[in-house]
Amino acid sequence: MDYLYLEETDSTNRYAKDGINDIKDMTVVYTYKQTAGRGRLQRKWSYAGEDNIYASIVLKPSNEMREVYSNLTQLLCIVLAEVFEEYGVEPKIKWPNDIKVKGKKISGILAEASTTQDGVLQGIILGFGVNLNTKLDFLSKIDQPATSLNIETGEFVNKEEFLKKVINKFCLYYNSFIEEGFVLIREDYKRRADFLNKEIAVKVFDKTYCGIAADVTQNGALRLMDKDNKEHILLIGDIL
Repeated sequence: MDYLYLEETDSTNRYAKDGINDIKDMTVVYTYKQTAGRGRLQRKWSYAGEDNIYASIVLKPSNEMREVYSNLTQLLCIVLAEVFEEYGVEPKIKWPNDIKVKGKKISGILAEASTTQDGVLQGIILGFGVNLNTKLDFLSKIDQPATSLNIETGEFVNKEEFLKKVINKFCLYYNSFIEEGFVLIREDYKRRADFLNKEIAVKVFDKTYCGIAADVTQNGALRLMDKDNKEHILLIGDIL
């Protein structure tokens, strides 16, 4: 894995997408000063200071295994969760790929594909932000409950060390995951899920589904049972 450090950028995902032809496969684009980060559904990822991580992994897999690419965010979710656990905290997953500690968001992931006009895959950009050493006054400005690793552990976290742990672990999983897909991590994912067997509401574009989160399927989709015992398999969406 190669590393490309940026002193400052509006978005590591945007930088990687704009330069996809010149950035090699398995390159990590990262910065400690990101001025216009984005989350899923074009949400703003709040900049929380230079002692945190804002990074994107550039991947250029072949076109043949496209069905597993949408699950790469869930793989990274597991990787991040395992690294958090090394620091003694207990992360929980909010489907599909947010990570929370004690009900507060600590990390988010955004995947974007870059394709040619003919639909040929140029690469996948797997972006993530992690609150490592966020001050309380920053957290108070975020529009949802949030925390950071230093607050949870009571200790300052070395940014470079944390990033290398994440990337090294991701590389260990990657090739097997491309071949086997979500089933490789399914049980680990479900074990950390904080939504299973609970009544939830999931927004999918303009429609909201309500019911019990019964399972996560073999391909990472959410299996929801509504009040009429009707099954809904949701590939995308947001738990409200």
